[in-house]
Amino acid sequence: MSDWIQKRLHCIEQSFDTHYCQAIEAVVTLICQQFQQGQKLLICGNGGSAADAQHVAAEFVGRFQFNRQALPAIALTTNASILTSISNDYSFDIVFSRQVEALGQPGDILWGLSTSGKSSNVLHALKRAKDMGLMTVGMAGNNGGLFQEFVDYPLFVAEKSTPYIQEIHLMTYHYICEQVEAKLFAQKGLGSSVMV
Repeated sequence: MSDWIQKRLHCIEQSFDTHYCQAIEAVVTLICQQFQQGQKLLICGNGGSAADAQHVAAEFVGRFQFNRQALPAIALTTNASILTSISNDYSFDIVFSRQVEALGQPGDILWGLSTSGKSSNVLHALKRAKDMGLMTVGMAGNNGGLFQEFVDYPLFVAEKSTPYIQEIHLMTYHYICEQVEAKLFAQKGLGSSVMV
């Protein structure tokens, strides 16, 4: 088991290089600015990334480290009637982009998650978001895969193993949630930066 842990730690250390950490800080700044301007955050992904989308939204709407005002984040993965009706009546490829069309406003943020960087429905959502004037954050493995063309704020890692990518994603969005909460609500001593 020690070898397994060391391999995981090595993967994390390689992934959180200076470039990736700077990209994370840029996303923290973006989310803080847009929340302060009354905008909202939409989040989507498939499978484990759908669970991550819901996790991130819950941290913002509920709380992360301390009690404070709720923050406007919506996971586009949670309404079974919407998901199944769009999939049935149109196509699963537009299950998120249709919701972006309904809920998104210029200045809002769409955060797309995909371990492969190839998820068609997330790509459609990112493209629709950009067309509508939303800002886009993309979190993906495989150096971003197909996300690169449609993402304003890339959080891409070179890792190709899905479980490893998911572990990096978890640490990344936990850091983002912690920092946004701390910066917006001026909690001294909470969420101090550990990035290089």
